[in-house]
Amino acid sequence: NIRDQIRRTYWLKGPCQPCNHTFPFREFGKESRRFVESWFNLHGTWLEYSIAKDAAFCLCCYIFKPDHGDQGSGDAFVTEGFTNWRKRERLQVHVGAHDSAHNIALGKCLALMNEKGHIAVALSKQTNEAQIEYRTSLTASIDVIRLLLRQGLPFRGHDESKKSKNQGNFLEFLEFLYNHNESIQKVGLTNAPQNLKLTSPQIQKDIVSAIASEIREAIISEIKDGLFSILIDESRDISVKEQMTIALHYVDDKGCVIERFLAIVHVLDTTASSLKTEIDMLFSTHGLSISRIRGQVYDGASNMQSEFNGLKSLIIMENQAAFYVHCFAHQLQLTLTAVAKNDVQVALLFNLVASLSNIVGASCKRQDILREKEAARLTKALGSGEVTSGQGLNQETSLKRARETRWGSHYGALMNLILMFSSAIDVLEIVMMDGSSLELKAEAFAILTFVQTFEFAFNLNLMKTILGMTNELSQALQKKDQNVINAMHLGRVSKKQLQMLRDGGWEDLLKEVSSFCEKNNIEILNMDENPGRSRRNVEETTNLHHFRVEVFNIVIDLQIRELNDRFNEVNTELLICMACLDPSNVFSAFDKQKLICLAKFYPSDFSPVELMVLESQLGTYILDVRSRAELSNVMRISELVIKLVKLKMDDTYPLVYLLVKLALLLPVATATVERAFSSMKITKTRLRNRMGDEWMNDSLVAYIERGILKTIDNDTIMKRFQNMKTRRGVL
Repeated sequence: NIRDQIRRTYWLKGPCQPCNHTFPFREFGKESRRFVESWFNLHGTWLEYSIAKDAAFCLCCYIFKPDHGDQGSGDAFVTEGFTNWRKRERLQVHVGAHDSAHNIALGKCLALMNEKGHIAVALSKQTNEAQIEYRTSLTASIDVIRLLLRQGLPFRGHDESKKSKNQGNFLEFLEFLYNHNESIQKVGLTNAPQNLKLTSPQIQKDIVSAIASEIREAIISEIKDGLFSILIDESRDISVKEQMTIALHYVDDKGCVIERFLAIVHVLDTTASSLKTEIDMLFSTHGLSISRIRGQVYDGASNMQSEFNGLKSLIIMENQAAFYVHCFAHQLQLTLTAVAKNDVQVALLFNLVASLSNIVGASCKRQDILREKEAARLTKALGSGEVTSGQGLNQETSLKRARETRWGSHYGALMNLILMFSSAIDVLEIVMMDGSSLELKAEAFAILTFVQTFEFAFNLNLMKTILGMTNELSQALQKKDQNVINAMHLGRVSKKQLQMLRDGGWEDLLKEVSSFCEKNNIEILNMDENPGRSRRNVEETTNLHHFRVEVFNIVIDLQIRELNDRFNEVNTELLICMACLDPSNVFSAFDKQKLICLAKFYPSDFSPVELMVLESQLGTYILDVRSRAELSNVMRISELVIKLVKLKMDDTYPLVYLLVKLALLLPVATATVERAFSSMKITKTRLRNRMGDEWMNDSLVAYIERGILKTIDNDTIMKRFQNMKTRRGVL
């Protein structure tokens, strides 16, 4: 019945036991006492703790509340919660004798989970053969659902009746298995009992829910009671619902940096308090604690990073060690946006590129012409040896549009235009001659006039070169195992590259622009001539001065300044101290005092005594690592952690290892949650816009974490599926 299903769901989730939570003190006269975490070990099956009420409860007594007047009916563990922390013996008093209300409720809970002891099951008197048939049929349904989840495919069909020519992916794949497997054919679909076909939409959702629960459980068990960081972002889905994605960033037992998708939650509004409430509920469900967070990374939205009411501030109020990092990849995109908005030449360039892409890509006919022109150009280039052939080379492409929120899109748009410039010009000329309206012809003529100039060619190649340097940084920041120390190093490298371009890259860029102009029949300007602009003092300037000083130098200086302004976190004391863990150049950045200072940022992880021990360990550690040949070529801190685990040095220097782990726990980008939103667009499409929130969440967990899904066997999924509610079939 429904009541038993609800009870079974509560019992399966287990008691809420927030490990490593900082339990608050209560005043008892002149004494201060609080809940003790070790009590969970003494009464792990039933004792649970409410963070909101700062009170302890009994799970089994809550599920099977005693009748009024019975022993335990008014017990604090069932009603308002037990809070008298001075009287620990009350825990055992609540358990009582073998016939106590608590033990009776506990027995009912255990009986509820004993599927084979249920009266409904006993009455069915299923034979072993029937159980085998049920297992075979359930296995077939699970296998089909596995395939659909891994590929992100829809389950249902528009018409699932027997007369339908397409019953939907689930039934069609199941029928394929039915037709190609004799054992399934004997028990599945038409040969299955009418009330036990295991094909209903609810059965499909239950199996997906069981799979998603096992995946989340695998993620939580991998973290155990360790430290982790959170990555959060929001976005709208196809149904115009605001969805919040949460991912976890942690270091596993092997020293590998892992990022896992945990959940996507529908939020009614995006205020910081609402997001915090949803996070608390999610953490409570999965047994996670805010106190174990050591880093949080979001984009720059005000509801996230506000110093007073932002989400980061609400979490820091509970946990001072949950340090905030503004997503580095997002900041890098903001530098480009700032340059495009603050420099007239760059703004004009991207406006022209956008207009050109809009005209050329506005119709299928023009797209076809563009493809034909590009194919002819490639054929000619291959024949002359200008380009080489090979697997994966010379793929069909098209013009891209640059978007402010799409990382790397500006660079991709410029690269494709440079590659397809001559073909795009041919299409514009056709539009200018044969356009459907005078306005369209005029627009094509204006764009042709602008883009076939030396100034456009110069700006195009200049921004391609600059964005090429920052694009390498953008791609590196999106790696899951990226760490803040390496990100700081990459940021310095990018700024150094830009400075080198400014100091000595002019001649090479001018040659590249001249080559581009010759190839595309664009007039090359004489750098010693006057630009001939009426608003300038023509006697004091030349083309060389205009392009080198007013364009080349100014744009690069603006880009460097924006990088310095946006990446201001790298100058904070925390990250400066973390940089001392850098293993490159035989640990040349090592500084004991700064590392001691780093440990003081985490008072909950390093007690005063442990700080003294850490100082001693650091001295021995640096001598040890510098003398080991295995560590001489280690360049990144992520490699160092793996090596330390492999060499068992994490046991030798546990406090140093914890310090290195804390540096890795500080994430640098929200790439994982951005990828989750891309997956959401694959899973919840225009045709599937009525997906429920729980259904979409479970589907996304299985789709994104399909690597974990492969490690979960069918028997585990079956067991959870059976325990979710009373089933007609028995395994």
